[in-house]
Amino acid sequence: MNRLMTTGRIYAMCPRTLTCLCATLVPLLFGCVSDQQKYDAIVAVNREFRAQYEAILAEKGTRGYMMRRDEAFSAMSKTLAELGMQPESVDQSLGFMSFYAKAPTPLTEEDWRATVAADLPKMRELARPYIGFPAEFIKFEPEGLQLVVNASILDAPAGVLISITIRMRQIEPPRSGMPRRDYPPPTGMRIGLDRVWTRFELEIGRRQALPRQPTAR
Repeated sequence: MNRLMTTGRIYAMCPRTLTCLCATLVPLLFGCVSDQQKYDAIVAVNREFRAQYEAILAEKGTRGYMMRRDEAFSAMSKTLAELGMQPESVDQSLGFMSFYAKAPTPLTEEDWRATVAADLPKMRELARPYIGFPAEFIKFEPEGLQLVVNASILDAPAGVLISITIRMRQIEPPRSGMPRRDYPPPTGMRIGLDRVWTRFELEIGRRQALPRQPTAR
């Protein structure tokens, strides 16, 4: 009985032991890869992710709304704050705002899992010709990153034109020793933009549903 209990404890410890072992071995694996190989791998990843980033922005990054610029500005500011982001630069006269948050915000944990499942295999595929087997251990490493959402709100003939970008900003170096990418994962980019637009339009609808205050005479 004691032997069975002891064996059970050993098996229960295995996942934790393997995690610790991987955390120790992965830096050693990347340590066997030259800086030039790492650089070439990230250049290949950036080339592909940049192309997708620009295509996604062309498709989803800009929308027009029939409303006043001050109303759109206020609604977008509240939208980004409600998504868990903090203001960094806000200038209503220029129609520009920049909000930031610790990655993966404004994505949820579920969004992030979907992003990893969709985009990590492609990132490893792109890096494999340059660094070989260690590419199987590459991760997105959101730790030490902030996501920055910039929004520009400009007057247009029929209301306003709003453009949004999402970029990454490093605040701590990655633990793996691999260089950082310049562009967010494509799936995360799509989900992030959709999340901002959806919340923004909900905020617009909420404001339009509120009763208007009578104008003072």
